[in-house]
Amino acid sequence: MSMMAWKALYKSGVCRMNVHFEDKKSFTVIGKVGQGLSAESHNWIPAIWQEANNKFEEIRNLAKTDREGNIVGIWGAMSDLSESFERWTDQGKYLAGCEVLDNSAAPNGWTKWIIPPYKYAVIKCNQNTYQEKFKHMIHEFLPDHNYSIVGAVHEFYNPVETNGNLYLYFPIEKLDNE
Repeated sequence: MSMMAWKALYKSGVCRMNVHFEDKKSFTVIGKVGQGLSAESHNWIPAIWQEANNKFEEIRNLAKTDREGNIVGIWGAMSDLSESFERWTDQGKYLAGCEVLDNSAAPNGWTKWIIPPYKYAVIKCNQNTYQEKFKHMIHEFLPDHNYSIVGAVHEFYNPVETNGNLYLYFPIEKLDNE
């Protein structure tokens, strides 16, 4: 590849797609759940977020917090229809919620998922770069590094960051419960 081609790739952002790896123990999310066609997710997921955001006060006291009192994570967790945390097929389930203490009970009208432990390949994006980075991970980064996806991808929103970024968590290895 010529130097000019490399510079073009760098400017486009493709070469700056920093991926890090994270071993994450099992964690619990309580949120609002919905399901629909994968190809139409952009139509049905926003309504789930709207409902979760509008009723967040109902679960605020269950949210896991850090030492400073900040909520540790807002998740767009995904699963197959059987809730086995397998990849979406032509349909999928989506849970818009927050990370909570493992022993929390979901209030009426809310759903609790316990996400199994995985090693994740993680990439930062925003709404404008979401599709590009998702496709890059699926079609280039993971295969080029001999990884395959072993479960559903999740979205992580760090409540401390207010810049519109989110992180895509691609499970690449199942871990043992500890």
